[in-house]
Amino acid sequence: MRLLDRYIIRNFLQPYAYCILGFLSIWLIFDISDNSAQIFDQRTPVGAVLQFYLGQIPQVLVILLPVALLLSLLFSLGRMSRANEIVSMLTAGVSVPRVALPLLLIGVLTTGVTFALNYSLAAHAELARKVFFDDLTRGGKRDVVVSGQVFRNRTDDRTWFISRFRPGSTEFNGVQIVQEDGNGNVTRNYLVSDAFYDPATKTWRLENMKLTNYDRAGNILDDKIYKEYYVKDWSETPYRLASANVRPEFLGIGELQDYLRFNSDFPQQLLAPFRTELEYRWALPWTCFVVAVMATPLGIGFSRRGILSSVAVAIFLVFSMNFLTQLFLALGQGYRVSPFVAAWTPNLIFLLIGLYLLRLRATNRDMPSFNPFTHWRNLRAQ
Repeated sequence: MRLLDRYIIRNFLQPYAYCILGFLSIWLIFDISDNSAQIFDQRTPVGAVLQFYLGQIPQVLVILLPVALLLSLLFSLGRMSRANEIVSMLTAGVSVPRVALPLLLIGVLTTGVTFALNYSLAAHAELARKVFFDDLTRGGKRDVVVSGQVFRNRTDDRTWFISRFRPGSTEFNGVQIVQEDGNGNVTRNYLVSDAFYDPATKTWRLENMKLTNYDRAGNILDDKIYKEYYVKDWSETPYRLASANVRPEFLGIGELQDYLRFNSDFPQQLLAPFRTELEYRWALPWTCFVVAVMATPLGIGFSRRGILSSVAVAIFLVFSMNFLTQLFLALGQGYRVSPFVAAWTPNLIFLLIGLYLLRLRATNRDMPSFNPFTHWRNLRAQ
């Protein structure tokens, strides 16, 4: 690493660390202030509160790292520009892309860190937050029981009606299983008191079961009572049966992939939010690199006025990027556009903008004006 690279990185890392610590402190202060009544009224143990807030840090970092990267780049490059250090580098024969190279590499590194946090920790932090405050509202932890679950296996033409089960358990109580043929005619009906699943053998054990067989006309052929009945060829698992209750934003990348694999027979409209969320979890970390590409040329200025206007443009572009991201996510989750388009389009659009701005700065051309009043004055002058 050249001495110049070390100098640029050193100038960047100090404000970057201050931004991250400052944003974390502001978030912590405001969050504790908003929720202090619930936490103190329930006399929540200090250890539980510390564990909760430590678990929230990955999700907060995923949100604030692009903003901290933006502000740090603008500050460090603006400070070097005001001190004429950037001009000295360019005069010495160092090109703008070469000056920006170590900062862009930091953007790639930040992307990797964000991806590691976003893989599962950030999603689980959101679910942990919901559970934590639900428990505070109820005055303590409760035994979570799901009642009235319905699961439709469209591949095997089988429908499950479950009266009661606990998420994560392999035991289901009060189960009715309706088996149909390819034409939608009911061929079998299982009325089961308790159903148990053995993951080792992938076998269902049905206890206290009444099995009814039907002909094609719907007439009962026979009734049989079984104290225990074993089924090995069913594709349903406890995870699949409970999957109707999960929300995509609470699942990590691996869990989203499992959901889509196990429930591939679901209608495309139902799978669209999960496919969009999966693509978004791959695309979200690259926001850091896109922000670095946009902020680097905007942070390099040759006059005070130019730097101030570049800061305003950078903030405007980042907020526009967030708006487009939410818009495309809504379109993807609503099955209006493909998950890939929904997740990656904002990144690609603003990456091209950043590369264009970097080219303008590298060729010493004026940046485009985003001020509508300037355009209006130019039109009137013509």
